[in-house]
Amino acid sequence: MSSNIRPRFQAILLIGAVVFLSACVRRTRIMPGTAVQTGIASWYGPDFHGRLTSNREIYDMHDLTAAHKTLPFGTRVMVTNLENGRVVSVRINDRGPFVKDRIIDLSYAAARLLDMVGPGTAPVRLDILKSEGLRLSEVRYAVQVGSFADKERAFGLKKQIGEKYGTIDIIPFTTTTQTYYRVRLKAKDRPSAEEIARRLSADGYPVLICEVD
Repeated sequence: MSSNIRPRFQAILLIGAVVFLSACVRRTRIMPGTAVQTGIASWYGPDFHGRLTSNREIYDMHDLTAAHKTLPFGTRVMVTNLENGRVVSVRINDRGPFVKDRIIDLSYAAARLLDMVGPGTAPVRLDILKSEGLRLSEVRYAVQVGSFADKERAFGLKKQIGEKYGTIDIIPFTTTTQTYYRVRLKAKDRPSAEEIARRLSADGYPVLICEVD
């Protein structure tokens, strides 16, 4: 991977959820009656950066997007790395992957958040979300410092960061099978969010700037 890759602040690095799951699913399957899919994820980056995606967008490897074989464009998917518990939400804007037994092809930014850039692939769970429920009525910003399936981990991080940064919010987010606890600091506008992100990054916390309702 080229050393000159510079992720944007909206996808710097999400601090990893340190929840370790007891098993890794190696076989691609869709669970009957649920909006969940499990299998192997891969990622794609510099070789495709700037090219057209299947929905005619320009592929930006620093955006949180992904390719899927069948899901409608615009669908939001919560991706959990089953090897380390890290979580990221992506938007489907491309088709693929076209390699046997792989179920999703993530952008470089999403792969970094899941800590799978080096390995190249990882077993994942996809929680397929309703895209219409994610439309923004008013753009506001927050800085996310972690997303955890373990509630206690989220509150532990809140206590740790709150000693220096003040008010920290824990925002639950529930999919069809799991509740995630997102650790966030509110920001009044985009410049404020970027300043908070810079401070956290300087203190060693990988972060993600989010647009929120």
